[in-house]
Amino acid sequence: MINNGMKKKQPVKRMHVKKGDSVVVISGKSKGKQGKILTVDRHKRMVIIEGVNIIKKHQKPSQQVAKGGIIEKEGAIRVEKIMLIDPRTKERTRVGYDRVAGKTVRVAKKSGEMIDQA
Repeated sequence: MINNGMKKKQPVKRMHVKKGDSVVVISGKSKGKQGKILTVDRHKRMVIIEGVNIIKKHQKPSQQVAKGGIIEKEGAIRVEKIMLIDPRTKERTRVGYDRVAGKTVRVAKKSGEMIDQA
């Protein structure tokens, strides 16, 4: 098998966002929209955000979907295009990491507020 010199992608060890976080989109067609993260894919570096990047899927009728038609659902978006919303200021912020009681917690750079509770 030829791999053309390409390395196999490894999953990201740590991402700046987690499932359930409130985020804002900073670029692309959904720029400025806010929502909660529904799923995170560390292998592809993609996330699905509630109410953001709505796509239309043409669904054929099946046992799972009794009625076919055009279904609107959230599409995946690259994790580099989103930023976390600061819990205190409600503005977008970068994420830092700090050690509290032997655990690593995420900290909002804008306000210094802890995002994860220790």
